[in-house]
This record gives sequence, structure tokens and C-alpha cells, in this order.
Amino acid sequence: MSLKSFKSYTKSSRGTILTDRSDLWKGKPYKPLTSVNNSSKGRNNAGRITSRNHGGGHKQKYRNVDFYRKKIDMKGEVERIEYDPNRSCHIMLVKFEDNQKFYYLAPQNIKIGDKIQNGPNSEIKIGNCLPLQDIPVGINIHNVELQPGAGGKIARSAGTSVIISGIDGNYSLIKMSSGEVRKIDSRSMATIGVLSNPDQKNIKIGKAGRSRWLGRRPHTRGVVMNPVDHPHGGGEGKSAGGRHPVSPTGQSAKGLKTRDNKRTDKYIVRRRKKRGK
Repeated sequence: MSLKSFKSYTKSSRGTILTDRSDLWKGKPYKPLTSVNNSSKGRNNAGRITSRNHGGGHKQKYRNVDFYRKKIDMKGEVERIEYDPNRSCHIMLVKFEDNQKFYYLAPQNIKIGDKIQNGPNSEIKIGNCLPLQDIPVGINIHNVELQPGAGGKIARSAGTSVIISGIDGNYSLIKMSSGEVRKIDSRSMATIGVLSNPDQKNIKIGKAGRSRWLGRRPHTRGVVMNPVDHPHGGGEGKSAGGRHPVSPTGQSAKGLKTRDNKRTDKYIVRRRKKRGK
């Protein structure tokens, strides 16, 4: 994939940088693997906004991506590579020998016509899915399960991967891109390779309208609100807030640890690196 810039006909096109999708599938998604994707607009089941500044955006169908890779010991062929509006990386449509089709996350350097396979008998090859215990140390992997059979949870966004850095008994030591090292059951499945669309991080939206197409609504700064609406609000004239940055509910926005899951603390060998270090 490459980046695409535009002639500066307008102020927005002058700064716009997008990814080139010319080599992706041009048609519609495979209909049996799609479902209706009703937007929640940031609201919970009670209808109250729990995630602000969400709403609008283009209507999309959800692609049912298989994160479990349970089609064991049967070869499949990559039919096409598609854009998925619901995630940052691309997806691939794989057809197996029994004519069943599945959507999988597409790694870099995978091509139409390539053969892939799931299961412990698969070779170490991009796109193949194996248990961690069958993957050599130092190999880039993605879509890693936290528990055997629970489906891939780690390294699912564009251009990401993690590395097996060692073995500890029945556990594999996984090094994340954040620097965190974590123990994961060696029976958990993972897919070989680095995920596609690494240029996603270089996109420049260019104009406010494109953010609205993506479902992102305007974000109002707390310092321009009234004291009743935000802890940063109020003051005579323009004010800098007068306190350390906080959320609208008063929770610190800089460095406050919010993780509360002591049950899995024993699996974290090394914490992630702090910002700026």
C-alpha cells in the first residue's frame, strides 16, 4: 500500500493524505458474511450517552470476521482482499476445500491465490494460524488469543504485530509493541505475520467533513464551557482551566492508573513503557 495526496484545489485537499486502495476488491462484500451494523451513537442500553462525540457517519454493513480460526487442517485459498470500514487493517475472503468461505484479517505481503491453513500441522508461513507452542521464538504474529479457544484479542489493528520473546513452562512470553511482556497459555492460537495497511497512521483527514463521515462529532473544549458543565469551565475572559486536566466527571487525564484487574496481574511480566521513555 502507498499514500495518496491531492492537488491543492481547496484548502482541505492541500493537506489531505489518504491510503491508496486501488489494488483492493472493487465490488461489494460477500453478502452471507455481512450483517446490519446499527450505530449506537455513543449511547448505552438505557439510551444515555456514555461515549461523547459519537454519531452520524456513513451507513456501513458489518463484516463477520472469524477471529477463532477453527477451520483446522484444511487448506484455503485467498479469493480477494477487501477494505473494511469497521477496522483499520484490511480483510481477506478465504475459500476452503469444502467451499466454505470466511473473512480473516489480512497480513502484509499476502496475495490473491495464496494458500493458508489453520491448526498445529500448518507450516510457519504468513497467514497460517498455529498454537503458540508450535511457533518459533522471534516470529512476528497477530490476532493472538488470551485464552485457548477464546478468539484472537491481541494485535488486530493496522500494521501491528507482537513477538514471542521466550518460553516459561506452559506459557509463552509475548512482547507487545507497547513494551509490555505478558505470559499467555502456549495452547492459544496466533497467526503468522504483520497486519496489513501500515500507512494507516500517516493519514491526514484534511477537513472536518471527513471526520463526520467517520462518525466523529465536534469536540468542545472544557475551558470554553460554564462551571456547571465542566470542571475547567468558567473564569473571567479566556482561562487556562486553573487546575490539572481532568475529564468532565473530574477524573485525572494525565497519568492516573485506571486498571482494576488484579486477577490477571500475575500474567504481566513487565509493564508497558511510560510515555516519553
